[in-house]
Amino acid sequence: MTSSGRDRAPDGARAMRRPAIRSWRRTAALVAVTVAAALVLAGCAATNTAAPAIAGAPGFWLGVWQGMILPIAFLVSLFDDHVAVYAVPNSGHLYDLGFVIGACVIPLPTILFGGGRARRRRSAR
Repeated sequence: MTSSGRDRAPDGARAMRRPAIRSWRRTAALVAVTVAAALVLAGCAATNTAAPAIAGAPGFWLGVWQGMILPIAFLVSLFDDHVAVYAVPNSGHLYDLGFVIGACVIPLPTILFGGGRARRRRSAR
């Protein structure tokens, strides 16, 4: 079997052929198109309209309180269907901010100060 002249390198050896591997640019373009298509489809999904503000809806301070009692409310909610850990409807972003701040208040002193005491006790022994 003889090969044609185009398959031979000038020195007589067979020319190296690149394997058919997708380039990273083609893969990146495919990922970008897939993500864009997913975002377009997600943008077409039906959603609920924003509810009008309700008088007396939980606000920032009630969010702080409910964030602080989150561990207890969670345990109670496991056994009682009438207890929820998060108030819905609420006043929106301010309630959310208060809830997160309140949830961080409980573990914060332990994180900041509790670990040092335990280390000092261990090193004193």
